[in-house]
Amino acid sequence: MRLNLPDCELNIKKTSKGIVVYDILRKKTVALTPEEWVRQHFVHYLINEKQFPMELMGNEMSLVQNGIKRRCDTVVADREGKPLVIIEYKAPTVEITQSTFDQIVRYNMVLRAKCLMVSNGMSHYCCLIDYSNNSYTFLPEVPLYSTLANG
Repeated sequence: MRLNLPDCELNIKKTSKGIVVYDILRKKTVALTPEEWVRQHFVHYLINEKQFPMELMGNEMSLVQNGIKRRCDTVVADREGKPLVIIEYKAPTVEITQSTFDQIVRYNMVLRAKCLMVSNGMSHYCCLIDYSNNSYTFLPEVPLYSTLANG
C-alpha cells in the first residue's frame, strides 16, 4: 500500500513463516504487518528526511506502567539518553482517534518525552508537550531532530 511518506528501500523476504522485513533498529527480521509497514517507512523518513540519529532510536521499547508491562512502538532519545519522542503507529486502514492519543499519553506518563507522534502512514500528528504550563501544541509537520533536541 502506498503511504503518505517518502519511498524507501526495505529488505523484504518471503519465508516459511510469511513475509518478513528487516528492521534496521532491532537488527532482525519481523513479520510484515500493515502496522509494521507504516513503522518501517516512518523510521526511514525520520532518519533520511528529518536527520534523526539511528543510534538514538528504538522500536518496541518496553516500559512498566502501573505494574503492567507495555511497549512503545518507537522511542527516540536525546543525546543524554532521556526519552525525547514517543511514536505510536497504526495500520493505514485504522483511523487515528482520541483513543490513539490516550494510549500514547499513558505511555508518556512514564517516559515524560518532549514530543509525541502518531501515524497511520497516511496522516501524521506531532505535538510538543509543555510540562511547565501543562499544555501541548500540535506542530504543522514533523521537525528536524536538531530542532526537537535543541529547542
